[in-house]
Amino acid sequence: MPAAVSPSDQPILLVLRALGLGDLLTAVPAVRALSRGFPEHRLVLAAPGWLEPVVSLVGGIESVLPTAGVDRPLQMSPGITDVVVNLHGRGPVSSRLLDELGARCKIGHRDRGWPGPVWREGLHERVRWADLVAAHGMPADPDEVAIARPPVASPAPGAVVVHVGAAYGSRRWPADRFAAVARQLAAGGRQVVVSGNTADRPRATTVARLADLPDTANLAGRLRLDEFAALIAAAGMLISADTGGAHLASAYGVPSVVIFGPVSPALWGPPEHGPHIALTGNRQGSGDPFADQPDPALLAVSASEVIAAARSLMSGA
Repeated sequence: MPAAVSPSDQPILLVLRALGLGDLLTAVPAVRALSRGFPEHRLVLAAPGWLEPVVSLVGGIESVLPTAGVDRPLQMSPGITDVVVNLHGRGPVSSRLLDELGARCKIGHRDRGWPGPVWREGLHERVRWADLVAAHGMPADPDEVAIARPPVASPAPGAVVVHVGAAYGSRRWPADRFAAVARQLAAGGRQVVVSGNTADRPRATTVARLADLPDTANLAGRLRLDEFAALIAAAGMLISADTGGAHLASAYGVPSVVIFGPVSPALWGPPEHGPHIALTGNRQGSGDPFADQPDPALLAVSASEVIAAARSLMSGA
């Protein structure tokens, strides 16, 4: 199998995080610590290739090894990697995948052949990975989440972004509630746009119609990833469920109201010190994150609560 990453004069440090946008952004503090801890290494991130426009904004990562999940061998020949880092999971599947590269040094949670700290349940995702690299001698600040702004203009600078997408039905807050929020904020004189990916376009169209927004306000399916990042970076506020867009708002310090369920904000929420409000009907986060239907904790959050939270952030701006 040919190597997708070629040998170089620099030793290679490969980080596995073959997940989504939010997963990438919660790993930023750990990646920064690794970059500082191995300044002589070329840091390669094994992650989905579509994330590359945002990966380039993180800093310290020199290239992406396109990797969609851990069910196939990595596209890298054994013997050319000096250090492997498992920021994907606890193992054993992800650990065995990295074992195939024959690296000199392995950084991860304790597993067969892997020295390291024991995996602990109940940690915030940023804290988990920051603690992991710290246990291996590289201090990390879990609140070091900022990334660079993309080199493209926002399609709607200063707008309130109502992001209606979510990877699973369990996190899809009802369209009529998103519309009620958008309608109220637009009535108050704010520019409001609706975002999502191509699959979210019908849902976004419903939200825009119910909120009496113009067709031009529906940006779902129209933006590249770097343009979406630019939209969030320059937004006046983000209204969203627990999605990658919410983590972008954290990375850019943009005020956000984030609706949680089934996963608790204690595990995936925004930094407490930032201009963010997390709303949920269940802070224990005990639901099924992969369910098809909206989680009860998500449904327990009303449109009026989100509107009140948004107004409180506006008044504090």
